[in-house]
Amino acid sequence: MYQYQTRPSFFAFPPVVKNLLIVNGLVFMAQIVLGQVLFGAFALWPLGNGFLPWQLVSYSFLHSGIWHLALNLFALWMFGVQVESLWGPRRFALFYFVCVVGAGIAQLLVNPGAPTVGASGGVFGILAAFGMLFPEQRIMLLFPPIPLKAKYVVIGYGVLELYMVMSGGQPGVANFAHLGGMVVGVLLILYWRGSLPFKPQRRSPYR
Repeated sequence: MYQYQTRPSFFAFPPVVKNLLIVNGLVFMAQIVLGQVLFGAFALWPLGNGFLPWQLVSYSFLHSGIWHLALNLFALWMFGVQVESLWGPRRFALFYFVCVVGAGIAQLLVNPGAPTVGASGGVFGILAAFGMLFPEQRIMLLFPPIPLKAKYVVIGYGVLELYMVMSGGQPGVANFAHLGGMVVGVLLILYWRGSLPFKPQRRSPYR
């Protein structure tokens, strides 16, 4: 039985979120020391240009810089704590890594010719989950500093990423992976809810 926490404390770190924060931080420190060795083996390279199967997961632990890492880990903590507290660690971990792989596949489909790194695909999946599970909860935006319901924040991010994809994307930003992570996350939740034509054997009570 999972334990539902509506308002986790500021310093709450459920196990999967905590371990993802730690591992991402450690890998970033290893990047500083090993540099291109890690990047060459574990970034997500385009098909036919260095791609290896494990890169569909390993790319999510690499980051291009300290701000890239900090923003992803902050969002993972901010939205992941409540989602993991509701679902439990096993379901949360499964969801996160399915979104990571789905985002990686989406990025491979566009094959931009450059490697991809970052946890953003999984984070955007968690953001989508937060919006679907806690749609009425208010989130304080940074720019502009106004509170909005989670469902509107998620819709706004989805529309923005779709616009970026349709307009050619931002230089150096894997917008297609962001959108892919969100779409995969939404589809997985809909599957668990029994809302798709192919249905799970048992619908989850934590929807």
